[in-house]
Amino acid sequence: MKRVYLHPVPVRIWHWIHALGILLLVLTGFQLRFADHLHWISFRTAVVVHAWIGILVSLDFLLWLGYYLGTGKIRVYLPRAYDLLKGAWKQARYYAYGIFVGEENPFHPEPENKFNALQKMTYLAIMGLLVPLQVITGILLLNTGKFAGIIEALGGLKVVDAVHVVLFYVFAAFIIAHFYLASLGPTFWSHFKAMITGWEEEPEEG
Repeated sequence: MKRVYLHPVPVRIWHWIHALGILLLVLTGFQLRFADHLHWISFRTAVVVHAWIGILVSLDFLLWLGYYLGTGKIRVYLPRAYDLLKGAWKQARYYAYGIFVGEENPFHPEPENKFNALQKMTYLAIMGLLVPLQVITGILLLNTGKFAGIIEALGGLKVVDAVHVVLFYVFAAFIIAHFYLASLGPTFWSHFKAMITGWEEEPEEG
C-alpha cells in the first residue's frame, strides 16, 4: 500500500464546509418544498437557515475558485484527450463490472492528476456550471423584488424557481452517489480518511 498526499489543507477545509453546507441546503430545501409533510423544523427557520447556508456555500465556492485558479491546480479538473477517448470508458466499465469481479482500478491518483476521467467530467460540470447556476438563481430568489427585472429577463419567477429546484434534486442525488463512490476505496473509510488527513492510500501497482 502506497500513500499519496492528494488533498492540501485549503482543499480539505473547502471540501468539508461545502459538504456540510450542501447537505444542510438539501435538508432545508426538502422542508421548504414539502412543508405540509415534513415538520422537523419550522418553515420560517428553514427559510432563514437555507438563506444563510446558501450565502456560506457561495463564499466557499469563491474560496475554491480562488485557490484553484491562483495555484494553477484548476487543471486537475480538466479532462485530457486520453480521458475523453479511453479513460472514461475504462472507468465506466470498472464501476459497472470490474469492481464486482475483483479487477484492479484502472486509475491511480497522483497530486497533478487526482481525478479519474469520470470524476473530472462530473466535477467540472458541477463546479463550473451547476454550482454557479444554483448560486445565481438562489441570489435572485432571496430578493425577488430587488431582482425583478433580471428575473423577468430570464423568463419569469417560475423559470428561475424551476431551475433552482431541478438543481436541488441533482445535488441531492449527487450526495448519495458521491457517498457511495467514496466508499469504494481499499477499505470503506479510506477516501473519507484521506479527506481528513490529506493522504490517500492506494494499492501498489502490479
